[in-house]
Amino acid sequence: MTVLRTPGGFSLRFRPRALAVGAGFAVLAAGLGVLSVAGGDYPMTPTDVLRTLTGGGTPAEEFIVTELRLPRLVTALLVGAALALAGAVFQALVRNPLGSPDVLGFTQGAATGALVVVVLGGSSLALSGAAVVSGLATGLLIYAIAWRNGVHGYRLVLVGIGMSAILTGINGYLLTRAPLMDAARAMLWLTGSLDGRGWSDALPLLTVLAVLTPVVLLGCGPALRMMELGDDTASALGVPVRRLRLVLLTAAVLLVSFAAAAAGPVSFVALTAPHLARRLTRAPGPNLLPSMCVGATLLVGADLLAQRAFTDHQLPVGAVTGALGGAYLVWLLAMERRAGRL
Repeated sequence: MTVLRTPGGFSLRFRPRALAVGAGFAVLAAGLGVLSVAGGDYPMTPTDVLRTLTGGGTPAEEFIVTELRLPRLVTALLVGAALALAGAVFQALVRNPLGSPDVLGFTQGAATGALVVVVLGGSSLALSGAAVVSGLATGLLIYAIAWRNGVHGYRLVLVGIGMSAILTGINGYLLTRAPLMDAARAMLWLTGSLDGRGWSDALPLLTVLAVLTPVVLLGCGPALRMMELGDDTASALGVPVRRLRLVLLTAAVLLVSFAAAAAGPVSFVALTAPHLARRLTRAPGPNLLPSMCVGATLLVGADLLAQRAFTDHQLPVGAVTGALGGAYLVWLLAMERRAGRL
């Protein structure tokens, strides 16, 4: 670990390898993003995209890039970063490598609110708002049920898995009650899709990330590393464990809910990104910032693959992340069993 000290007495601690991994994935995400914006029915070269972004494109290119394709890219970057940050927080809090919003029921809770709006025939704006409200309500319910003189990781995992199963059944019932056309639209949203995303989808998530990222990284990050040692040890070191866990859970649920409102419940990014970041940085702790860079890159890469894998139609990005993330989960379980931890 390297410590950078300023003349004013402020010190900043960082790991060079973790910083390099984060920077490398940020550059890779930018490169994949340029390729994603360049593709489509109106083909462009990466040079054309960069020229247009710097104000040198034709009016047609500016419209295609800034109004049609760039919002989708920005949404993918934000959703990937938000899910990865939430996944890293959940895994650190429950001290379980399988702890993620997908497993603990928070994603399904956001989907339930959206499906209620679909059944009632609400607008897209109402759907996004219901996803956020329902995600927060699910988080509050799981926290209340898991509470017994505090919330411990093992109990939170069990309650979350049970709540996930209940909400999955409710979501299936709501789909059967929706009109056929609305049910088809809901299924696309439930898979996770970036198709047709505009600036109105990206800006709310950007605002939430701008507010919560400094809170989690700077305000709670050092204490979160201590909490991975155990609640008793963290308390002995002066960490307000209960208050910190409540703040971090609230932040993580907000990130998941707004990400689901922007692109649907995209699966496995929150589970996979922190694992990859931890393996690449080889550093203990939650690796919050590298996880965000890895998550953004994963989702942009998955969206690029979803657009280009088949020439006749585009896949929902959630179908790609589900397939790749499921394969990674099987590999992870095999490695855990080989190491004797399963």
